[in-house]
Amino acid sequence: MSKWLRAMVILALVASCGGGGTGQAPRNLDNACEILKQRPTYYRAFRAAERKWGVPVHVQMATIYQESKFVSDARTPLRYKLGVIPMGRQSSAYGYSQALDGTWKEYLEDQGRRGAKRNNIKDATDFMGWYMVGTKNQLGIPLWDARKQYLAYHEGRGGYRRGTYNSKAWLLRVSSEVGQRAVTYKSQLQNCRAAR
Repeated sequence: MSKWLRAMVILALVASCGGGGTGQAPRNLDNACEILKQRPTYYRAFRAAERKWGVPVHVQMATIYQESKFVSDARTPLRYKLGVIPMGRQSSAYGYSQALDGTWKEYLEDQGRRGAKRNNIKDATDFMGWYMVGTKNQLGIPLWDARKQYLAYHEGRGGYRRGTYNSKAWLLRVSSEVGQRAVTYKSQLQNCRAAR
């Protein structure tokens, strides 16, 4: 095999493994100011969604942290048969907001946003605002209540209405963490130059 062909095969293998690094998260995810300082486009996207939908920036940030850790091309883990044979993803969740294929399609149709992408922060935050406003309208959950909004986001509105989260101790713990992270982010953003 020629050196050129060998190099092309190696390059193709690296690219197929996601070696491009396009979905890298900001460095310090525990500090809202550091996130916004490193990624100024994030703040513009969060503010646009807040103006349009009324969902506070800190609630959006805490939800995205939990869903994707700010990785643009995040996906759910693979499922394996016999422990080694890949059998597809656990769900169709993708991108910053981890929107499922069906819910994303509903958003695109409802909002007329045919070109929106789940790995684009502006589109992902707009989706989250749209979804959370729908949750407020259908279930009465305030937009500032990150914990309950997250439960409805994770379980779907029907699941939230049925109380499916009550049998999932891990999800109740995670939703409390989302609520606490939102409080922390809110406090940090009040003293943040990047958020002005």
